[in-house]
Amino acid sequence: MRHTLCLVGLLLSCTNMLGQALHKGIHYNIESSVAWSNGEDFAPFWFTANRHGLFSTDANSGYLKAGLFRSTEQDKERNWRHGYGLELAAAYNHTSSFIVQQAYYDIAWKGMQLSIGSKERPSALKNPLLSSGGLIFGTNARPVPQVRFELPKYITIPGTGDWLHIKGFLGYGMYTDNNWQRDFVSPGQRYTLDALHHVKAGYLKIGNEETFPLYFEGALEMATQFGGHAYNVTWGREEIKTGDFKMGTGFKDFLEALIPMGGDATDGATSDGESYANASGNHIGSWHFSLTYNPGDWKIRAYYEHMFDDHSMMFFEYGWQDGLMGLEVTLPQNPIVHTFLYEYMGSKDQAGAVYHDHTPEIPDQISAVDDYYNHLLYPGWQHWGMSMGSPFLISPIYNTHNHPNFFFDITGRLKFQYNRVKTHHFGISGSPMEGLDYRLLVSHSKHWGSYYIPLIDTEEQTSALLEVTCAPNRWKGWKFKGSVAYDHGKTIIGNNFGGMLTISKSGILTQ
Repeated sequence: MRHTLCLVGLLLSCTNMLGQALHKGIHYNIESSVAWSNGEDFAPFWFTANRHGLFSTDANSGYLKAGLFRSTEQDKERNWRHGYGLELAAAYNHTSSFIVQQAYYDIAWKGMQLSIGSKERPSALKNPLLSSGGLIFGTNARPVPQVRFELPKYITIPGTGDWLHIKGFLGYGMYTDNNWQRDFVSPGQRYTLDALHHVKAGYLKIGNEETFPLYFEGALEMATQFGGHAYNVTWGREEIKTGDFKMGTGFKDFLEALIPMGGDATDGATSDGESYANASGNHIGSWHFSLTYNPGDWKIRAYYEHMFDDHSMMFFEYGWQDGLMGLEVTLPQNPIVHTFLYEYMGSKDQAGAVYHDHTPEIPDQISAVDDYYNHLLYPGWQHWGMSMGSPFLISPIYNTHNHPNFFFDITGRLKFQYNRVKTHHFGISGSPMEGLDYRLLVSHSKHWGSYYIPLIDTEEQTSALLEVTCAPNRWKGWKFKGSVAYDHGKTIIGNNFGGMLTISKSGILTQ
């Protein structure tokens, strides 16, 4: 309670000063949420997934957050623009009791923007309310603070008749979960401190919606974890360096993160007694393709995202058997269903079950067993225990106790133990009346564990969420959101049923 009062007092006391110093268009948002469930260990899956890491995996939890924001769109008539955001939260039964969820400053010139800090960003080319999220840049984990140069909106290429458009970004940042990693891992397990973060993406749109209702979008997204120091934790909770690995932070390391290049032999694997230099750092990425038909009062969109966790699946050498396929239909205005979405995601293949580096005796190389989201030196594609991609590859934060369906104890391992999965996911949203909205999510997943630690028997999990939001016209800026969620299955998440109540107030502080 003391943290909560201090949080609200601090933000409100700064209101007038910020309004005078940083001009017009400051918005505020205050939100409180509580969740409860009958889960033995965890909250229902959709109470936690794709909420930017702010909702706890604990069966019962809550938070109060407050934020001040200014969008660069406030100055859209000017060439130079600026925006910022500060959002703080006090949480109960969470990884932290006090959270700096967002703290950023944006400065823009024409179509370009420099963004500095920690900022929540939606998944590209995905429906933010109904989709299961992107495979690389999802909304499942807390934002990573970074310096990011971007073209945030499509820019038309001159001379193409308004038919070719591009956007993209490039950024470097640092993870903030050092203390959480130390506390989470079990004796003998590895973790990495002070790791660095690199992201880049390019998007291409072909089409002119003003003259033709069909358009295509394609993208390449890539990310790298590099730098930092790898440790093991001992029974006495002491940190022991696991080796003199090349995990530097010099100019060359930043360049190798930007352009994947070979590292030293210590970066590579060992096969048949010999060491090999692989690309320095943990590289991951995905290709996006989508086709949208929008004749006016309705829209249909089909999309595909193909993920690769090293170069073996980046192109077509091993075939594209894994990925996310989706179909989104926006219906003509009606009081029942506004949007329907279906997604299928498969990650079972991973280029195959065999890995072998070439040797003088055996010149053939098989670069399989990609082990999605995991890495030899880094704690995988996670932040504060939550997957930064799809939530269906169950996040390491769930590895809090042994699971009898594994051959090995997974307690306190910073690993994605359920990264071989097939899922079917449905989403429906609508507005039965003015000021009343709903969304329904239903997903079913089948799990095989991982190639390195498979499940003894396959497991299946069904998860559902029904969320209703009420925004009364008479109470401007107020929103009341009620949710119920349900899990059934044998995965580590288990069987859960629970409810969530969220109340928020937003508005304009300075015109």
